[in-house]
Parts: sequence; C-alpha cells; structure tokens
Amino acid sequence: MYKKFEMELAGRTLRVDVDRVAKQANGAVLMHYGDTTVLCTATASDKPREGIDFFPLSVEYNERMYAVGKIPGGFNKREGKASENAILTDRVIDRPMRPLFPKDYRNDVTLENLVLSVDQDCSPELTAMLGAALATSISDIPFDGPISTTQVGLVDGEFVFNPTAAQKEVSELALTVASTKEKVIMIEAGAKEVPEAKMIEAIFAAHDLNQKVIAFFDTIVAECGKPKHEYQSFAVPQELFDAIQEIVPAAEMEEAVFTDDKQTREENIRVITERLEEAFADNEEYLAKLGEAVYQYQKKTVRKMILKDHKRPDGRAIDQIRPLAAEVDLIPRVHGSAMFTRGQTQICTMTTLAPLSEAQKLDGLDEAEKTKRYMHHYNFPSYSVGETRPSRGPGRREIGHGALAERALLPVLPSESEFPYAIRTVSETFESNGSTSQASVCASSMSLMAAGVPIKSAVAGISAGLVTGETDDDYLVLTDIQGLEDFFGDMDFKVAGTHEGITAIQMDIKIHGLTRPIIEEAIAATKKARTYIMDEVMNKAIAEPRKEVGEFAPKIIQMQIDPQKIGDVVGQRGKTINAIIDETGVKIDIDDEGNVSICGTEKENMEKAAKYIQTIVTDYEAGQLFEGKVISIKEFGAFVEFAPGKEGMVHISKLSKQRVDKVEDVVSIGDVVKVVCLGKDKMGRFSFSMKDVAE
Repeated sequence: MYKKFEMELAGRTLRVDVDRVAKQANGAVLMHYGDTTVLCTATASDKPREGIDFFPLSVEYNERMYAVGKIPGGFNKREGKASENAILTDRVIDRPMRPLFPKDYRNDVTLENLVLSVDQDCSPELTAMLGAALATSISDIPFDGPISTTQVGLVDGEFVFNPTAAQKEVSELALTVASTKEKVIMIEAGAKEVPEAKMIEAIFAAHDLNQKVIAFFDTIVAECGKPKHEYQSFAVPQELFDAIQEIVPAAEMEEAVFTDDKQTREENIRVITERLEEAFADNEEYLAKLGEAVYQYQKKTVRKMILKDHKRPDGRAIDQIRPLAAEVDLIPRVHGSAMFTRGQTQICTMTTLAPLSEAQKLDGLDEAEKTKRYMHHYNFPSYSVGETRPSRGPGRREIGHGALAERALLPVLPSESEFPYAIRTVSETFESNGSTSQASVCASSMSLMAAGVPIKSAVAGISAGLVTGETDDDYLVLTDIQGLEDFFGDMDFKVAGTHEGITAIQMDIKIHGLTRPIIEEAIAATKKARTYIMDEVMNKAIAEPRKEVGEFAPKIIQMQIDPQKIGDVVGQRGKTINAIIDETGVKIDIDDEGNVSICGTEKENMEKAAKYIQTIVTDYEAGQLFEGKVISIKEFGAFVEFAPGKEGMVHISKLSKQRVDKVEDVVSIGDVVKVVCLGKDKMGRFSFSMKDVAE
C-alpha cells in the first residue's frame, strides 16, 4: 500500500504518492499538482566513478506529448532530443540541488523527471523541481535537503504565487526562487523592468512560501525517508596540503595567481604543478590527488586574499569593473553588429531581420503550438578560452546562456505591430574570462539598435560574486567577477536590466544559500555597474536605435485586407499569390485576420506587389482605370489581366474608337494596355473598354 500526502499550495492541491511506482529507484515520488503529474526519481551508482575530480550529477526533464494529448510532429512520430525548454528545466533543477550534495561525493547520481500529464494552470516544470528535491531527500543518497521552489508573477501590482496560464500571459514578472530552511539558494527571473526593491520583495515572499512546503516535505521525509548510505570520500588529505605548502609557500602561490592576465596565471600554475609532480614522483597516492590539491590551494589563496586582504587577483577594487570597450558596425553586410569587451571577455553579436513567417515554431507541452518571434543564440567555441576541441553543437550551457540573454532583452523589444519582423541575434564568444552571458546582453542590445530595431531602452548585464567566511556576517560581494573569482568564489549573481529596472536574473551558488543582506547588496552592486556600463560605454557607441533598417536588411510594407478576400489573394492552390511573388521577387505573409506583410529589398517591387493585392481585393465600380496585360485573344475581344489572377474582357467593339474588323489589328498577346472598368457582364466577368479611356 502506497502512502499519500497532501497540502494546499497557492490555491491548488499538491499531492505526493510514495511507494506507488518506481520502487527500485533509490528514491521516487509521484507528484501531482492539480492535474499535472510528474514521476520524479533519484538513483545513484553503488561505487564512485574512477578518474574524475567532480560530482557526476545528471538531471533529465523528459517531456512526453501524450501528457497534453498530442502526437509528436514530424516523420518519426516519437519524441526526439530534448527541447530547449526541457534543457532549461534540467538546469533550473540542477542549480539549487548540486550545492547540497557532499563536495567529495563521486558516485553517479541521476535525477529523472517524467512528465505524465499537464494541467496548464499547474506548471510541470515547478512540479518536477519540487519532486526531484523530495525524491532525493527520501532516498539513501547523501543530500542536505529538502528544498522547495516557488514561482512568482506580478499582476496588477500584486504578487501571484505559482501563476496560472492566464496570469502568466499578463504578468510583469516570471520569477523562480528555490530555498533551504534558512536561505535562498537559487533565483531565476525574467521581468518587464521591475524595480530592484520590488524584486527583492518578491524573492522573499517566495522564500516565505517555500518554508511551508519544506515543512510539508519534512513530514514525508520523517515517515518515508531512508538512512543515508556511506560513501568513499575523495577529499584531499591534510598531509598532502601540508607537504605542498612546504614546497610552495603561501606567498609564492599568491604571487602566481595575482595577475589580470589569464594565460600568465595558468602558466604560473603549470610551472608550480610540474615542480610538485617532480617532488611527489615516487608517491602515487599524492600524484592521484595532486590536481585537486593544487586547485584547492589556489582557491584557499584567492579567497583569503579577497576576504581578509580585500585584494583581487587582478588588483582591482572590490566594486571596480574591468576595462570596457564597445563598437558597432564592425561586420559588413549583416543587418546589425556590435562588439562588447570587458577585460578578457569579448562578445560580438549579429542581428538578422526577417518576415514574421520565419518566427520559430514551438511544439511543446503548452496547450497550443506557439511561435517565438525573437531568438537569441549564444556560441562558446573552444578558442575563446585558448583550448582545442571539436565543435559538437550547442550544449546545455550555451542554450542556457542564450535563453538568459533572450529573457533580458524581450521586455524592450517593439511589438509586432510596431516592427513586423522576426528577429534573431547570435552572440559569438571571441574571448572568455567571466560572465560572457552578460556581455552578450550588452552586445545584443547595441546590435539591435544598429540594425534599426526600435527597442525601448538599452539593456546591460553584469555579474556579482561572493566570498564568504565562517559566519553569515563575514562576506564580501564582488562586482564583475572574472573566471578565477567565479571558480573559487561562492556565487555568480547575474543581473540584466535598463535604467528603469531589472529584466533578468540568474543566480548560481556553491554554498547552502544566501541571506537577505547578501542578495540586497548584490542587486545594488549590479544596478550601479550596469548603469555605468550603459552611460559610459554603450551609449557612446550607439545612443539610440537607428531610424531605419540597414541597406541589406529586408524592408516590409504592411497592409490590411478584408479577411473574406484572403482567398482571392491566395488564389486556387496558391496560384495568384505565387504569381505575384514570382513577378516581384517579394515574400508575402497573410494571417487569418487579413494582416498582410510584403517583404523585399527593392522598394519598387514591394510597391508593385502591394498595388496588385490592393487591386485584387478592391470592389470595382464603373469608371475605374487599370493597366493590364493582354493574355488571351478571341474573335469577340481580348482578355486583359490587370492583377495576378484577375482579368476582364475588352469586347471588340470597345477596343478603339475606329471600327475594328479583327482583334489582332489593335492588340497582341503581351501588350500592356490601359482600360476603364464598365462593370460586370451577365456572366459576372469584368468588362473593360480601351476606347473610353480619357486621353
């Protein structure tokens, strides 16, 4: 008999079934939130994986189309590789949980989350986040949980917890907060320029609700939890540290890492490591753990320098940003380009504009297929960090960074009616040494302006770091962390926004959570930094969007037609619209409401296509003048096509003011002639006259 637990959460029932399914996993729960159902399991290998120096945690969020009553699209009719939404959900489950596993744990752990049913008002992603944490907490896998996660919306100035689909549509905020019993451990946010004070209020409102869920989870763990298993520790022995410090004194290690050049620092550490390898050549146990020991020694040195001496490895002040540079238009022929450099981090973003028909189609677990009009893609080649490896396409990191920058820029984009384009920005990482995702926000903001996209405001991003001591009050928040400070520090707190407020947050930490003072200080530091970046660097490269799109970008004419006339424009099997496209070389999109977009690069051809469409949808009256081409000649007259798919007849008696014995005496096929409309004949065809055209 399985055990069932329930609580009310944000007006809906959260139900947990334990020992009902998947009993061979180390831990498993069947999570129900409303009618959303997700199976969450946690499994661990019996033995550690050999030859690694990291914790091998794998998180999978598996979407199944049957959950929303769909059959997958495409030829195969089976779910393929994970969607971007699934990958982003994997990451948001991983980030708050990873710090709570033992740092010296090397057993493989897999958290599987299988979406079985979706209630559109109860997020399957949130349900999986809750279930993954609970499944691990009741398992025998070492884990310092449970934790809880809450989503927050902002509707009409009021916070909404775990918002419904309708509330998400109108919300100014999409915030996700994960908490332990004491602290906030993960923040992810997209926002429409929400002020910093309001964001902090939302974060801690979510934190308070998380405490109620954690109390509920505690009762489940108390009743169903398994004793945690013993594991082989891979911690570096103290005697190895002592031996290393005898060979490499603390002052020498401090000198090795105290430089603003990444390559110089890496070379210094390489030399030290080779020296230690020679010293321990006869000690296999020490050699096996030497790499981790040197890493820990560097970490200890850097943290001590920062926290106790207030010295950063590159000599900057605690709140100082690295040297900045920005420029636009460095890449010819693309629709827009900009490069942003911050220290040894350098991003170049290219913008491409296209008709709305080229928006990305999304076939996921939402109620209906949707499209994404703005796409931001981020690339991180190995040369950007001085390494060599084959390119295998975007990984989870690249997808996550791209989504973060996309989220940061969405709130400032013009509406489709204001700017009827699909927009793609691609950020290429030329050089990396800390927070390339936020550099891509800056570069993309400028690139959009350079492309003539009328964004409402510039957007800048920056990352704050953290080094903590033994107590909650012993900490230091760093502005603009470089790679070393990210590796050895406790936090990567990324914030993007405008002068008016925050548009995106992503917080990653390596410790068991953050206190409110730390979060408030980090948000204040990032606001000061991004304001400086916008005012002193970005605005000097390009202060506002260009008034028009560039020479090589497509131009768009918009027009509105009666929806009842769409069929006339399209024609039988697309014959009419394809004829217009073939003749003018433009691209034409028509939606169900009669909105027409004509896209091309030559204004004359675009206007010609618009004239054709207007001609087709016009209800003609006697006396209207047209110009058309003779397409057919009969004994009784000539047929003139005055728009693709639209033709009328000029009777032989209406060809000329003089008597005409033979139609071919006046016109030939292919002639372009002017005609006046006489109305419609008994067969419903347009009747034209050439002889009645005013001179």
